[in-house]
Amino acid sequence: MEAQRQNAAGGEPQAERQGQGRGLPEEEEDDAMDAFLDKFRSQPYRGRLHEDTWEQELDKIPMFMKKAPSEINPQENPELACLQSLIFDDERPLEEQAKTYKDEGNDYFKDKDYQRAVASYTEGLKKKCSDPNLNVVLLTNRAAAQFHLGNLRSALNDVLAARKLKPSHLKAIIRGAMCHLELKNFSEAMSWCDEGLRLDSKEKKLLDMKTKADKLKRAEQRDIRKAKLKERKEAAQQGMLLRAAQARKIRLASTASDEEEESVPSYVGLVSQDAVGARVSLDDSGRLSWPTLLLYPEYGQTDFISAFHEDSRFIDHFMVMFKERPVWDLERKYRPNNLELYFENEDGDEMYQVSPEHTLLETLQHPRYLVRAWTPVFMVFAKQSSFCKKFMQGRKVHWLR
Repeated sequence: MEAQRQNAAGGEPQAERQGQGRGLPEEEEDDAMDAFLDKFRSQPYRGRLHEDTWEQELDKIPMFMKKAPSEINPQENPELACLQSLIFDDERPLEEQAKTYKDEGNDYFKDKDYQRAVASYTEGLKKKCSDPNLNVVLLTNRAAAQFHLGNLRSALNDVLAARKLKPSHLKAIIRGAMCHLELKNFSEAMSWCDEGLRLDSKEKKLLDMKTKADKLKRAEQRDIRKAKLKERKEAAQQGMLLRAAQARKIRLASTASDEEEESVPSYVGLVSQDAVGARVSLDDSGRLSWPTLLLYPEYGQTDFISAFHEDSRFIDHFMVMFKERPVWDLERKYRPNNLELYFENEDGDEMYQVSPEHTLLETLQHPRYLVRAWTPVFMVFAKQSSFCKKFMQGRKVHWLR
């Protein structure tokens, strides 16, 4: 009894004195702990993160990944490969598998990775589950991803397929209207909007799209009318110019094919950017002004007269153009009274010298002159220059009186 009182008063139980309930003396337990710690120090934990590369290592752990890799290598990411096999288990019901791909596609869509979203929705559709509502969602979601990728025809095919399963699916109708609007099928876009508004008359997207489609359709029709009116005016003006040229007995190269059958003139390659957009005009008094190109073969230079009145003389233009020496005329030989003017015949083997005192009309009325593309072309040389003599070799030269 005394021993029991001593124990109750604070004496330590025998079991605790012999190792705190584990059956080991205190000295042996301390030795075992020291050995464990020594082993731990000598053999560091192999799964620890390294100080320099911990962020990269942490990103390989599925729970901490910022973004899953596009292709999973089981050897590099065994944990992720295991999770993937669980998620995409082919033994699960088809509806569950399709839903998993739908959810995966939605995640990609939120990240704006539309290409992968399309791939995920496509895998879901391949499961051919029996749930029509799920298939409709997969189709409309894939249509949205295709739309963002710019694959409008593919997107439209998806919404058409979705509507075969569920004609009243509002999201499919909205996305179909969007596709038609982007494809500039304004009438079809308005028709799809009307169908959707019969289901929900307050749907803002459809109301806005219909207003936009109607506005664009009216603008398109207005542009078509303007283009047709402009075409008719140009045809009438072209007819007037053609009749004016025929009345003056000026020969015109009628079509591009006619010009192709002719020999290529020697001045091909010498062009003027200023010539683009200039056109023959007929003034109120019935006189013609021609866009005219002057070539200087010796230096590969050109001058362009946008409106050479048919009653004006060449010398009148020379007096203005050569009032100051051109920068390319280093020998100062291109002066108004020291110039010779020529044109080629159709075959390019004969040259006709024109007096600078002649008017443009007198020259164009020569029976051997052919106006190509409604733009007369003439060559200018310095008088008696060695280049001019060499250029004329092998050609017949005629003086136009």
